[in-house]
Amino acid sequence: MFSEFKEWLLKANVLALALAFIIGVALAAVVNSLVKDIIMPPVGKLLGGVDFNNLFIDLSGKSYPSLKAAQDAGAATINYGVFINTVITFIVVAFVVFLIARSMLPKGVPMKACPFCGEEILASASRCRYCTSQLSTPGAQRA
Repeated sequence: MFSEFKEWLLKANVLALALAFIIGVALAAVVNSLVKDIIMPPVGKLLGGVDFNNLFIDLSGKSYPSLKAAQDAGAATINYGVFINTVITFIVVAFVVFLIARSMLPKGVPMKACPFCGEEILASASRCRYCTSQLSTPGAQRA
């Protein structure tokens, strides 16, 4: 049973998926720190010393000096500063993923659009990697 599991694990690329997930979690931690510790302090300073983590709307009608104090008191809050940080983190992660994906694309290789799905593929391709249509045979039908 263990050998069958090991075979499935290696055959299904589950190991590669697990490693990609671990790298992704590590990247997310680095990006979170980048946004929280490097990007947001200067942005907050430029905006007059604003601490985005303490931007919140108190729905209880009381006044609290910080988000932590409001949460400790059990007050209902809308934490829009935390949301702003999360959006900025997402944008940085998306940009990093874009850079990684762009670096994996072939450079200087002729590309063409698939006549069936319109996706950009290698000019030398005989089958579309997106819709799997046969390209090299005249009058090919969608697979």
